[in-house]
Amino acid sequence: MSSLRNAVYRPAHQERAQPRSRRKFGLLEKHKDYVVRAKAYHKKQDALQKLKEKAAFRNPDEFYFKMINTKTVNGVHKPGSQANKYTEEELMIMKTQDIGYVLQKLQSEKKKIEKLTAVLQSTDSQLPSKHVYYAEDREDAKEIQLHNSKVEKLPVMANVPENIKRKTASSYRELAARKGRVNGLEKLYMDMAMQKELKKKGRKRKLREDEIVCPTSRPVYKWRSERKR
Repeated sequence: MSSLRNAVYRPAHQERAQPRSRRKFGLLEKHKDYVVRAKAYHKKQDALQKLKEKAAFRNPDEFYFKMINTKTVNGVHKPGSQANKYTEEELMIMKTQDIGYVLQKLQSEKKKIEKLTAVLQSTDSQLPSKHVYYAEDREDAKEIQLHNSKVEKLPVMANVPENIKRKTASSYRELAARKGRVNGLEKLYMDMAMQKELKKKGRKRKLREDEIVCPTSRPVYKWRSERKR
């Protein structure tokens, strides 16, 4: 029956086009397009209604500091410049906590690298296992000796199973990734330590390139010596 059903000619139904008198308005809107447009319209109307109700029930005697700290520029609401709510001492404590967390992660990564390096070194230095072969006669013994001499000439990794090779390669990739992570954490720790030192009191200045003994891409500062009481 399916073959007969396909044999009957059926005209292809096309979507109704925009009438000639309304072609200036573009394509004819389908029902699915109308549903999307109606949902977006009603969503905006609901938001406006909620804002109107919120403004209608607002307490006229209410006051908060954003009323005087914010302003409207060309119809666009812009928040004013807010003063920092933390003191210098609180900021220093927060910086110290951040530096401590970075230092903890750095030490953890270094320990993992040491452990992984030790495991890989022990794996690489491990000698291949020796097998004992028993020959029945002199000819069999010569064949075994010839075979062993050929095997000894092969590289050590040729006798290692494929799953061990894959695990070793994965461990080396992990070691390289952890070393890169340690380098990034060390740079971050040095930057945070430098920013913390710059926040402290004391006269300091940035050295010029000709004053730096060991050239580096990082800025170098020099603190003026102060007499201690």
